[in-house]
Amino acid sequence: MKNLIRYFYNLFVSKGLSETTAEYLNLLIGISILIVVLFIVDFVFKKVIVAVFKSYASKSKNTFDDYLVKNKTFNYLAHIVPLSLTIWIVPMLFVSFPTAEKYLEILFHIMVIVLSIWILRSILRTFRDFLKSLSSFKDKPIDSYVQVFMIFVWFIGGIMIFSSMTGKSIWTFLTALGAMSAVILLIFKDTILGFVASIQVAVNDTVRIGDWITMEKYGADGDVVEINLSSVKVQNFDKTITTIPTYYLTSQSFKNWRGMMNSGGRRIKRAILIKTSSISFLSTEDLNKLQEIELLNEYLQDVQKNIDSHNQENNINKNVLMNGRNLTNMGVFRTYVEFYLENHPYINKTMTIMSRQLPPTAQGTPLEIYAFSNNKVWKNYEKIMADIFDHLLSAIPYFDLEVFELNYTINK
Repeated sequence: MKNLIRYFYNLFVSKGLSETTAEYLNLLIGISILIVVLFIVDFVFKKVIVAVFKSYASKSKNTFDDYLVKNKTFNYLAHIVPLSLTIWIVPMLFVSFPTAEKYLEILFHIMVIVLSIWILRSILRTFRDFLKSLSSFKDKPIDSYVQVFMIFVWFIGGIMIFSSMTGKSIWTFLTALGAMSAVILLIFKDTILGFVASIQVAVNDTVRIGDWITMEKYGADGDVVEINLSSVKVQNFDKTITTIPTYYLTSQSFKNWRGMMNSGGRRIKRAILIKTSSISFLSTEDLNKLQEIELLNEYLQDVQKNIDSHNQENNINKNVLMNGRNLTNMGVFRTYVEFYLENHPYINKTMTIMSRQLPPTAQGTPLEIYAFSNNKVWKNYEKIMADIFDHLLSAIPYFDLEVFELNYTINK
């Protein structure tokens, strides 16, 4: 290259041009040749390198190289040769222009730093996509880790660029940053909060991708689809997307349904309001009628024997039902509810099954059903719960009980 440059220079001088003119013309021709050569080299290397690795990736069983191709890692690597060639040739072209050569050297140094960052970024994105494809990492906030690492990479790259442009050491820049720390903290407050929150969320395992979370304050009720440095994206059940700042997950309350999803069932907790005036003692005729219910037959026979034995031993006057021990229609219905739930095919028998009476209210006496559906899918869960309460509401009249309902009288 030096010989070629010298050849053109001597040619121009021999033609009677001044040395200055000859140098400028020589530079112009050299730059033109360099641009053409770089374009050809860059084109060839991109085509060859990318084609070779695409062919290898398509035949390889490993998916990691496929993600390298997808994130254009080899495209960026192909730029190394043209850039190295430029750094080698340009000083020869600008040997007579030391000032320009100095600035170009700085420019090339910056280009090397930027290209290195691009290559590292594509590799990090490849690791991100590859890890997301693994079942053990699907629920981890990989995006947050990559973004945090990239912040440090750009920060270091920015310092190096600043050092190249100003000719000052890296420590000078860091000292200036220390003096401006208050302003930097104010400007990057959200980023810093998000960074700290991302670490806390990851370390404490507060939220994973795929978790169902509820944050009523921000209208979020659905599955977490993405966790990054600045925000958490929640796809609600109506398919809308709610974006919540990451640091809100550490500073405010929210509900994570992961525990329920990982457990053996989804809780059913709902009450039926029983009209208080319909609650009464059961007579012998009532008991005989209720014994026809298969779930209660054995229970009523056993418990009635115990009650009769107790009343006889204590000479209780049973002409009045409230004397001594007695069964009530509410108590028997409560027992029936538990027997019904224990025999229901979609109720988890290993978890709590309970029918309990809550304090009476102005709207009646609540009878709360507490159990766990063994099917946790929302649609199926709602169907199971509806079927249970359809049955119980239909069964209430058999116990001479009434469900409380508000009746409004319109005066004409």
